[in-house]
Amino acid sequence: MTTTGRRALLLAGASAAAAALTGCTSGEPEPRRPSAAEEAAAREAERVARAEAALRRRAVAASRTLLERYDAALAAHPALHARVAPLRASAAAHVKALGEGDRPSPSPSTATPATATTAPAPAVPADPKAALRALAAAARTASDAHTAELLAAPPEYARLLASVAAAGAGHAYLLTEGARA
Repeated sequence: MTTTGRRALLLAGASAAAAALTGCTSGEPEPRRPSAAEEAAAREAERVARAEAALRRRAVAASRTLLERYDAALAAHPALHARVAPLRASAAAHVKALGEGDRPSPSPSTATPATATTAPAPAVPADPKAALRALAAAARTASDAHTAELLAAPPEYARLLASVAAAGAGHAYLLTEGARA
């Protein structure tokens, strides 16, 4: 073999060894570390998600409180059923639309003492007209709570909150002024 031949052979062998060593790596590139801007964006997205989740919990709580008031009034004054039941059904739909439907909750028939709520039922005035006024006040309170959250809500949820707030104002009217018409 000539010197040129040996060199070519050594070069070919070195190239093959380098290729073999390269093939022995995991084949995955080094993980790229996120930049400071990417980390800041991720933290901000997490903060926004937490704020939105808290907003949704508050909205559901306000509507659930109103629903509990409807239930207590109906239990205390069954004669108001025809007038109050449709509004109660609307309040139940609001609870579900605002986020309650995303979480499974035990139905009254399957609730055990450990999972059942222990909060006392809201007080209901003995006079049916006073009970209606109290329901109207509760509807206004829930409506005001939803209205107060509008600026902090993302656009789609803000539209839902606005609709529920308007419905609450309508409930208050129907429970008081609407009866006079």
